Amino acid sequence: MVYRLRYVLLAVVLGGMGFPMAWADEPPGPKSLWHTVLTSPPVGQPRKPWMLRDREIALDLPLLQVLKDAAARPLPRITLELFDNAKPELDVNSTVSRINDTAVVRGTFKPPTKGDFTFVITGNLLIGTIQIGDRLYKTDHIGNGRLRLVELDPDKMPRD
Repeated sequence: MVYRLRYVLLAVVLGGMGFPMAWADEPPGPKSLWHTVLTSPPVGQPRKPWMLRDREIALDLPLLQVLKDAAARPLPRITLELFDNAKPELDVNSTVSRINDTAVVRGTFKPPTKGDFTFVITGNLLIGTIQIGDRLYKTDHIGNGRLRLVELDPDKMPRD
């Protein structure tokens, strides 16, 4: 009886050790390139009429470094945290890296999302434009390395 208990216990221990290894082959889930920063709204700054909504964001800096490295392929799965819980996944078409720590990243979104993006990454800053369907977004540098995501109304934007 004691020997059977030992075999059962050994099987449970060895089976428990093998269980996490079964999960190791699964691809990691997508990571968001940025997340929302909870800050108080600026006082006394009127919103421009072409800005539908905006919020401050903070970049995932290690993921940003991978994204701007043209030699880093394949890229991990990367999503963007937009408004209304929309999290489209990037499909990077090209990355042009420059010697001055600047890269231009262009691409589309994986289905079912239809749209495209262009990012210019300099150091730890990302300035970009995102078009999804008839929605237009951009990222702005608001000072001291801080960024914000803005949804724009193209019909109300001033002409260049």
